[in-house]
Amino acid sequence: MTEMIEADVLIIGGGPAGCACALYTARSSLSTIILDKNPSVGALAITHQIANYPGTASVISGAALLKQMRDQAISYGTDYRRIQVFGAETSSEWKVVYTPDGVFRCRALVLATGAMGKSSTLPGEDKFLGRGVSYCATCDGAFFKNREVVVYGANQEAVDEALVLTKFASTVHWITNSEPQGSLSGLSNLLDSNNVQRWQGTRLVSIEGDESGVSSIKIKQQRSTGPDTIDAEGIFIYSTGSKPITDYLHGQISLLEEGGVRVDSNLMTDVEGVWAIGDIRNTPFKQAVVACADGCIAAMAIDRYLNKRSNVRVDWVHR
Repeated sequence: MTEMIEADVLIIGGGPAGCACALYTARSSLSTIILDKNPSVGALAITHQIANYPGTASVISGAALLKQMRDQAISYGTDYRRIQVFGAETSSEWKVVYTPDGVFRCRALVLATGAMGKSSTLPGEDKFLGRGVSYCATCDGAFFKNREVVVYGANQEAVDEALVLTKFASTVHWITNSEPQGSLSGLSNLLDSNNVQRWQGTRLVSIEGDESGVSSIKIKQQRSTGPDTIDAEGIFIYSTGSKPITDYLHGQISLLEEGGVRVDSNLMTDVEGVWAIGDIRNTPFKQAVVACADGCIAAMAIDRYLNKRSNVRVDWVHR
């Protein structure tokens, strides 16, 4: 017989958004379970170094920061389980989530499965991820001050992130295989930057390096007979966009045109009792601190929703 597990709050995803939400709901004496597919994947978990998270005095790895968040949530009573979710039913008052290890029921369901959606397509991309390969210039740009870096991609995200890197890198090699659309915001500013070298009609062949990280890339230009080499210590890849992970919902939750989950000001979806937080919303600010803020907002809204209160209980007031 399949085991049935009940909780007040069930959170799918154990990243910063999910852990922050769990911390607040568990502290509010709401029974809370996190279902996490794999703690070693996700945008924060694969980030090699973080130096801009509030309250951290020194550089820390994303995995270490995430472990601190997870351990803190567990210390307040969160039940953390490493389980793959393959389906959910959201139409009734009690939401039901299906996993290979049992069926879970909850009064408040939180979707925090992120928006990685990236698959490695380049030789060396997986090998040097976190050691020169990055998907976030806002996160990692400061580590490449006065160094040469590469941005690969012709979309809006590539332009935005390349502009961030111009503030740090000595040279930003912008490589595009296809021609960027002229309507991209910031395109003219990027092309006018004196530390940007443009490589048009160029394909990135491979990422090279050693134990210390990325040292160069190999490229193939359209009219070139063989691959050329660019010396660089960082490669920021935007050839494929991030995609919110919603496949397990099977169309039960409304999505925005760009794929993110639609939510209201309290981060509840259009299905009552279901919230969406973090990168699954496909916000333009994919930062750990933003995801944690989502978790806090949702948790306070859940506390009010489950206890049928009109006002949010202030967490820092203790009587």
